[in-house]
Amino acid sequence: MSDIFLHISQNLMHSMGSVAGVVQFTATVLGLGLLVVASFVRTMVPLRTITVISNIMLLTAGLLASSPVHILVYMGLIPLNTWRLIEIQRLTRRVVQASAEGDLSGIWLKPYMKPLHMTAGTVLFQKGDPADSLYLLVEGEIELVEIGKMQKVGELFGEISFFSPDRRRTLKARCVTDCLVLCIGEQAFKQLYFQNPKFAFQISNLIAYRLSADIDRLRHRVQSLEVEAETAAAALIPRTAAGGLESAGAQSA
Repeated sequence: MSDIFLHISQNLMHSMGSVAGVVQFTATVLGLGLLVVASFVRTMVPLRTITVISNIMLLTAGLLASSPVHILVYMGLIPLNTWRLIEIQRLTRRVVQASAEGDLSGIWLKPYMKPLHMTAGTVLFQKGDPADSLYLLVEGEIELVEIGKMQKVGELFGEISFFSPDRRRTLKARCVTDCLVLCIGEQAFKQLYFQNPKFAFQISNLIAYRLSADIDRLRHRVQSLEVEAETAAAALIPRTAAGGLESAGAQSA
């Protein structure tokens, strides 16, 4: 063990004997240090940013050390991590814009979804099915059978089931016509939700909006039933009164 540490210290002292060696050593330490810091970061934008900087530092060290393996590895990782960072920043900008405009449709999620082409009569999901995807209707007509509602084009749906206690669909969705639907799987959705706070906040707003709409719809339905009941009762009272008068007249006669 002592021989290993002696060998490492000799190589380190040798590399520190030149300006290039000092830069190489500094870049290596900074790169590895940033990787350690990135392991404690939970949100994606800071994580990807730190990772890209770390990759640049380690690529610099690899160039100075003339290490082909390190050069190839980090020349591949830098574009990959940079592209992922750009994608996350784009999503964040879309979410911010949607929040500012009050857009709860979910169109800003479109780049992360996969297309599904379905023919008329196809059942997208049944009541009681596991909630494993989130959907966005692009073309066609979809009916939410139990409530007799037609799903709006360009509107996100199926999100509430992700957060229900039993994680089950509460309605049946059936294609009335040929449809083009975009979907995002549970794992990809969760990744976006937990790693991007602004995305999570927007989804929370969407769910609150949908629940409020459902409550309003039920309230209006109850009010309609009350009005119908009152109308029926009001119509019944004169008939009852008229019947009583006729009965009284018959008895007096």
